[in-house]
Amino acid sequence: MTRRGRASDFSALSVPRDARHCRNLSKPVATRAPPVVIPGTLLRREPAVTILVYIVNHTPYVLTMPRTAFPARTCAVAYLRVSTDKQADRGVSLDAQRAKVAAYAELYDVELVEVVVDAGVSAKSLERPGLACALDMLRRGHADALLVVKLDRLTRSVRDLGELVERYFAPGKAALLSVGEQIDTRTAAGRLVLNVLASVSQWEREAIGERTAAVMQHKATAGEFTGGEPPYGYRVADDGVRLATVAEEQAVLVAACELRAAGLSLRAVARELAGRGFVARNGKPFAAVQVARIVERGVA
Repeated sequence: MTRRGRASDFSALSVPRDARHCRNLSKPVATRAPPVVIPGTLLRREPAVTILVYIVNHTPYVLTMPRTAFPARTCAVAYLRVSTDKQADRGVSLDAQRAKVAAYAELYDVELVEVVVDAGVSAKSLERPGLACALDMLRRGHADALLVVKLDRLTRSVRDLGELVERYFAPGKAALLSVGEQIDTRTAAGRLVLNVLASVSQWEREAIGERTAAVMQHKATAGEFTGGEPPYGYRVADDGVRLATVAEEQAVLVAACELRAAGLSLRAVARELAGRGFVARNGKPFAAVQVARIVERGVA
């Protein structure tokens, strides 16, 4: 059976000094020979305490210690993610991510307590079941750090990253470890690198969005089809690239522009078009907002 006693009874043994603050230690061993102490074996780790077993002269003793009583290995939960269009890409597949986090854990003496996976999920939002599970482990104290292969596996948004850092990875909370960027938020330098890389990632994403918008605007100006439903008065040409005019709808555009130029309000123009028998594509009378849209575009 496991024996219990006072913490001071263990003062002569090779156990952490802070053990005297703990409960449930055993009575001293009655022997003149130096006690034979087998190093502590971890039973389990809880948010506030770590429970170990020491063997003294073939007798087991349970030692319950505060988590701060002695330095311990960092316990990390690894988070893996692949999006549907990148599952086979080199370096971000699940197998590759598993291998990298395992190698990192072995190299830096990190204990992987769990590997959580989000397969086929975008990083545009933090609403992911796997991520929620990993963060819950951090919140409950079941892990000390979150380990990812690359920062973009966690999030692509500076705003989301800032929220995660504030809620989970601020000083005094859990650590964020990244294999690819060598980020370790347990240090000030690691937090600085994290913020810089996140800002660059956000800038790149916004720059791509601006370039795409400029290209689409140029195509629209050139009369090319940019996707979606063609504007009123036009249809997609046979080549599938350019827009061609629709004579019946162009007549409506001409009437609407003339009425608007005569000083009629948008509602008045809509009523006049309905009186002339003109209807929208859905077969219903034009609404004021539809009139505003077609008048703004103008006639071909």
